[in-house]
Amino acid sequence: MSNRRGDNLIVGLDIGTTKICAIIGNLTEDGLDIVGIGTSPSKGLRKGMVINIDGTVEAIQKSIREAELMAGCEIKSVFAGIAGGHIKGFNSQGVIAIKNREVTSDDVRRVIDAAKAIAIPMDREVIHILPQEFIIDDQDGIKEPLGMSGVRLEAKVHIVTGAIASAQNIVKSCQRAGCDVADIVLEQLASAEAVLSPDEKELGVAMIDIGGGTTDIAIFVDGAIKHTAVLSLGGNHLTNDIAVGLRTPVGEAEKIKQQYGCCLTSMVGKDETIEVPSVGGREPRILSRQLLAEILEPRVEEIFTLVNREIVRSGFADLIASGVVITGGTCILPGMPELAEQVFNLPVRRGLPRDIGGLSDVVNSPIYATGVGLVKYGSKNLQTRNFSIGQENVFDKIIRRMKEWFGEFF
Repeated sequence: MSNRRGDNLIVGLDIGTTKICAIIGNLTEDGLDIVGIGTSPSKGLRKGMVINIDGTVEAIQKSIREAELMAGCEIKSVFAGIAGGHIKGFNSQGVIAIKNREVTSDDVRRVIDAAKAIAIPMDREVIHILPQEFIIDDQDGIKEPLGMSGVRLEAKVHIVTGAIASAQNIVKSCQRAGCDVADIVLEQLASAEAVLSPDEKELGVAMIDIGGGTTDIAIFVDGAIKHTAVLSLGGNHLTNDIAVGLRTPVGEAEKIKQQYGCCLTSMVGKDETIEVPSVGGREPRILSRQLLAEILEPRVEEIFTLVNREIVRSGFADLIASGVVITGGTCILPGMPELAEQVFNLPVRRGLPRDIGGLSDVVNSPIYATGVGLVKYGSKNLQTRNFSIGQENVFDKIIRRMKEWFGEFF
C-alpha cells in the first residue's frame, strides 16, 4: 500500500463545498481506528463541483498536511468523495443463462455486465454499479448467488453516473496536491456507510446528507440501496438568506447561523436577542433571535419538502419503515430533526459516525460523516475484495472511457 506507516492505513478525502476534510483510518484486527484528521475551508468548489483548481489544490494540501501531522504518516493515496447536481442514479437489471447450472463468479460478472449494458451519454461516466439482489429462476431476494443451482440468473443493480469533467477535476486536484485517487465514491453512499445501522438498511431508511452546497439523498430497503438523488440546495442558502434578511456580510451571517441559528421559531424565547454586525462600517444592531429563526425555518422546510417530493417520486416512500436519518454539517442546527419530523411524518434522528475507535470522540459529529464513511468504504474494499490502494487509476479509467466513446462515434 502506498500510504506510509503500516500496511492498513486508509484515507478518506471529503471534498465539500464549504470544507475539505482528510481523515486517516487504521484497519486493525479489532476494527477501524481513526488516527488523523485535517480540515481546511473550501474556496474552489460550488455546489459540490470544482470551479477553481488552484484553490481546491491548496485546500486539499492543507487538510492532508494537518492529518499527516496528527497521524505521523505520509499520505500517498485517498478515497475521494464526489457530489453535485450532475450525479444521476437509476435502477437496471440484466439476465443471463447459467452455463454449468451452478453460479460461478464469472456468471455474476456476466450478469452485472448485462445489467450495465445501457446507453450512457458521451459526457458521463459510471461511478458505481451497486448490486441490489439476484434472482435465480423465480427465487428472488438472493444476496450472494455463488454456488447456487439454476438455469437463469438475474441481477438488479443501482447505477450511479456523473459528469466525466467533474470526476476528472477531482482526480486532477488530488494529483496536483500530491496524492493518487484510489477510487471516487458517491458522497451519500459514504455517509450512509458511516451513520446507518444494518437494521435500518434492512427495514428501510432514507438518509439525507445536508452539506454546504447540496443535499444528498440515499434510500435503502432490504439492505440494498434503491435510490439516490442530489438537490442543489444546502447550508450556504441558509447563510445567504441570513445575510440578506439581516443585512450583514456573508462571513458574519455564517457565524450567526452557527452560534444562534434555530430552525423552529417555537423553540426560541421571545426575549432572546443577538448582536448583528452591519455592512460598510455601520454600528452593530441588536435584533430578536426569533427573527433569525423566522428566516431559517421556511428555507429548511423548503429543503425537506423537496426531499420528501423526491422520496415520493422514487416510489419507496411506503417502504422506509425505520424513518429518516439526517446528517451533514447543516443538520447540527437546533430544531432540524423536529422540523423534519413535521414534514416527513416519520421518526427522524441525527446521524453520527458509528462503529469506529481511535479518535472517535473528535469525529463524533455529522460534519465528519462523509469523511469517516469514505474511510469505512475503503476498509470494506480492502477486507472483501482485497482492493489495494493505488491499484486502480481512476484517471486512466476516465481516459479509456473517452477513447471508447471516440471509437464508437468517429
